[in-house]
Amino acid sequence: MKRPMIASWAHLAAPVLVVLSGGCASAGQYVWIQELPSQASTDKDFVIQDGDGLDIRVFGQEAMSTHARVRPDGRIAIPVVGDVVVRGKRPKDVKAELEARLKDYVNTPSVTVTVSEFPPFNVVVLGEFGHTGVFPIDRRTRLADVVAVAGGLTDYAARDRLFVVRAATPTPLRVRFTYQDITRGNPRVAAFVLQPGDLIVAE
Repeated sequence: MKRPMIASWAHLAAPVLVVLSGGCASAGQYVWIQELPSQASTDKDFVIQDGDGLDIRVFGQEAMSTHARVRPDGRIAIPVVGDVVVRGKRPKDVKAELEARLKDYVNTPSVTVTVSEFPPFNVVVLGEFGHTGVFPIDRRTRLADVVAVAGGLTDYAARDRLFVVRAATPTPLRVRFTYQDITRGNPRVAAFVLQPGDLIVAE
């Protein structure tokens, strides 16, 4: 009964699979998560992207504080300061830049920069999951979260054959995981950042 439901979503994954069929990460090739270079996923390395919502607070200067969403040009508008490029920068770097620019207006300015909103994007879940389809997530969502929302694995799933297929990289990528690593908080799995268009497959 599950097979027709899986097939009904196959057209969503077709562009990814077509790319992979001609690339180095073909249907039979993969890289284990342990062999993949670590990704930036901590607050220390987190960078701001278009669509993120930022809370900017200037201590003791409420009129200079604001909430702003990063525009498609990578900028936000801040009272007194004006437009500031924030795309690709870490929150602490934006904080330091704003404190430097506000010194002309405030004695010893103290600024906090918090990313409070993340724009959603879609991933596709196929194969031996309780529920398959298109799932909206954001950058805080980890693979374990998606597996849980998808209802976990069926009784027919191989516990060591879970894959994330990614076409939107310099080279196509197919990363292999075990169910145990995902559910037991393996640090490499926890640090794996999902991206728009990722295809998550349980075989």
